[in-house]
Amino acid sequence: MSISIEQITDIKEKQCIARTILEDLTEWFEVKESREQYISDCAEWIFLAAKDEGKTVGFLCLKETGKATVELAVMGVVKKCHRSGAGRALVDEAKSIAREKGYSFFQVKTVQMGMYEDYDRTNMFYLACGFKEFEVIPQIWDEANPCQIYVMSL
Repeated sequence: MSISIEQITDIKEKQCIARTILEDLTEWFEVKESREQYISDCAEWIFLAAKDEGKTVGFLCLKETGKATVELAVMGVVKKCHRSGAGRALVDEAKSIAREKGYSFFQVKTVQMGMYEDYDRTNMFYLACGFKEFEVIPQIWDEANPCQIYVMSL
């Protein structure tokens, strides 16, 4: 597998990629309204696509959450390409772009470790990428989905 990362600026292309990838990942993005919100919102965010031999296999969106902070707002890699390096390549490129744009911090939110096996893999991925546990806020989503916030300095 030869992964390349490309920044996408065309709104329709961003939304088409997001829809295709998120609909492959309903274990993580099972609520249709939430998927649709990500698809809509990604039009305004920095959008990176992971490609393997020209075929899009993943994406990552960055949004500013403060003057010094950028958030990994949504990310997905098609299941057949999990553990291929596509996710790591997306995060690495996102870190580079965030640094270039002058951000000091990079954060991501996910469901707290220990709640669901699928999300435990997500947590392990973020830790392996260099994120550090920052805070858990159960009230952001709900009791069944306590929000784990990870952060890293850039």
